[in-house]
Amino acid sequence: MSSPSSAGADLPTTTSSFAVGLAVLSRIGRSLMLPIAALPGAALLMRLGEPDLLGRWDVPWLDQVAKIMNGAGDALFDALPLLFAVGVAIGFARKSDGSTALSAVVGYLVWDRVIRLMFFDSTEQHQVSHTILEDGTPTLAVDYSAENPTRVLGGILIGLVTAILWQRYHRVKLPAWLAFFGGRRFVPMVTAVVALILGVAFGLIWPTVGNWVTQFGEWLATHATIGTGIYGLVNRLLIPLGLHHVLNSIVWFTIPGCEAGVDGSVQNAAGDMKCYFAGQVGAGEFMGGFFPVMMFGLPAAAVAIWRCAPLHRRAAVGGIMLSSGLVSFVTGITEPIEFAFVFVAPVLFIVHAVLTGASLAITAAFDGWLGFGFSAGLLDALMNASKSNTNNLGLIMGLGVIYGVIYYVIFTFLIKRLNIMTPGREPEPDEDAGEAPTPPPSASSASSPSPPDQAEPPPQPAS
Repeated sequence: MSSPSSAGADLPTTTSSFAVGLAVLSRIGRSLMLPIAALPGAALLMRLGEPDLLGRWDVPWLDQVAKIMNGAGDALFDALPLLFAVGVAIGFARKSDGSTALSAVVGYLVWDRVIRLMFFDSTEQHQVSHTILEDGTPTLAVDYSAENPTRVLGGILIGLVTAILWQRYHRVKLPAWLAFFGGRRFVPMVTAVVALILGVAFGLIWPTVGNWVTQFGEWLATHATIGTGIYGLVNRLLIPLGLHHVLNSIVWFTIPGCEAGVDGSVQNAAGDMKCYFAGQVGAGEFMGGFFPVMMFGLPAAAVAIWRCAPLHRRAAVGGIMLSSGLVSFVTGITEPIEFAFVFVAPVLFIVHAVLTGASLAITAAFDGWLGFGFSAGLLDALMNASKSNTNNLGLIMGLGVIYGVIYYVIFTFLIKRLNIMTPGREPEPDEDAGEAPTPPPSASSASSPSPPDQAEPPPQPAS
């Protein structure tokens, strides 16, 4: 039985380990932002290249332009695992440089080829194989154009491994006769070896793990109302830690899977965002519910925060909150509003998370399908409003108006009822510094002399 002192000594270690774990996860979340930054361009290219936009006028040269733009955007979506490998490696490694990116490319190429070969010799052969004619005889061969079974998760793993190896070995010293391969030149080589080992290991275990992921994706697809609601709730709760990008990368690019196509073409895709832009009917249910919150709910919350500020501070608060609300409405960037209350008012943050989950659940229940390439703002809504697999746009926007009222009423009530210190409601500077307000002068104090350091200033001449 441990003594109180020893038990107390264990607590800082546990707390420290937990803090380190959170810090690492936060770094992973931030590193995901770099590859995600490529998605708006890819989504825009694919959207412009669809038949209802540039391809709608039946002009031969314009049709060719549309095909080229669609193909360019599709290329970026197809290369997402590689983009994530490079982006995560650069974002996660401290003081990374070009050798970090090169090492990530080397590592992912080795990983990709080994995984395919391992799957080809497993029970999941159908995922990476196709039939070719060899001397006139149909033969099963590895399909290197098929999507890697590990998808974006494989790219994230290789990116993290590359970053760790780069930080460990980018200054390594080798014997004089091998000095050319020392330092940063050593990292691609060691990354290739580690990627090979990981590829073999994951090739053995991924068929089982991949089936679990697939089954979870199928459960989400068949229980969309519950699944989207839970996703929306957890997504917002992870924002203070910066971990919502990790969750998004799974739901948007990994599960659920689909077979989608435009104009009769069929392609395998994975993740709600990729399936949506590939034209899959029903995709977009994990994104549509964000539009009522980001276009209407949070801007209304910003107005409530502004209106709850004292009159003499409303001008300053309005300049910040109203502009943040406009940014949220137009672009879907919500952090300036959310971080105005996430730490000072956890109750508002919890309400916001619950309402976000409810919005996604409601839109999914009524088949509200609308996607985005950047975020759930007006620009993406206009761009994808006429997309063939967008559904119940009116319901989504109508729910948004209702959400604007709900957010404004709830935020106003809670801020005033609980006296929450949202922007503009902070104590006055003297109280904030711990100083008591100056009491009104009394007769006795007026007759007593003032100390030298508190002497009254000389009277000023009248203007």
